[in-house]
Amino acid sequence: MVTGYIHSIETMGTVDNGGIRFVLFLQGCALRCRFCHNPDTWLTKGKAVTVEEIIDQLIDYKPFFDLSGGGLTVSGGEPLLQPAFVKELFIKAGELGIHRVLDTSGYCRHGNFLEVLPHTDRIIFSIKVIDPEKHRRLTDTGNEEILKNLQEAVNSAAELVVCYVLIPTINDTDRDVWDLSQLIRSFQRKVPVQVLPYHKMGVVKWRELGLRDPLEKIPPASPEQVKDFQQQLVKKGVEIYH
Repeated sequence: MVTGYIHSIETMGTVDNGGIRFVLFLQGCALRCRFCHNPDTWLTKGKAVTVEEIIDQLIDYKPFFDLSGGGLTVSGGEPLLQPAFVKELFIKAGELGIHRVLDTSGYCRHGNFLEVLPHTDRIIFSIKVIDPEKHRRLTDTGNEEILKNLQEAVNSAAELVVCYVLIPTINDTDRDVWDLSQLIRSFQRKVPVQVLPYHKMGVVKWRELGLRDPLEKIPPASPEQVKDFQQQLVKKGVEIYH
């Protein structure tokens, strides 16, 4: 019986990945993103659940998945810090014909990613910034292992979308556009990019945890800024995911 540690569950999610989704947020993340809207997921301590408990819930929602084209999304935190749990959950969900999405930053041991990848239908892979020094300033870590894991995702049979949160003055420069477009165009297949606006909805959680918002002087990204960044990517041959 495989046990995982979760932060929360959204049973009728409709925003991410198409259709009605059962979104499972796992606890624990090794990145310390300055723009994180769920810093309460950083620590590994959470509610313990078994794969069987989650599968029992998924069975109840399967009719909604089938009608809407939805399914299971596992997010975090970083779900790949609990690879045995995610692997077993995805295997069982696949046996039931439930669509499986992995929402990941890719910051985990290479073996963790390879363990889960064969049982995944779609990957939402969050890239923070390409430049390694910027990445370290933004997350406290480098991105070498992340980019290796991204290449594994590209080489896999799973659908893949790269997600990029646009943060004004941080990762929205001409150089950032160039770096991202060069990475995407280097892949052996078409990979669309979803550009999301940085927002301030997580600030209250930082305060509740007694933490100062490290980007308190950075405004949210406007729709115009997102559109402009998307247009620059398109000019460089990148497909935009809507």
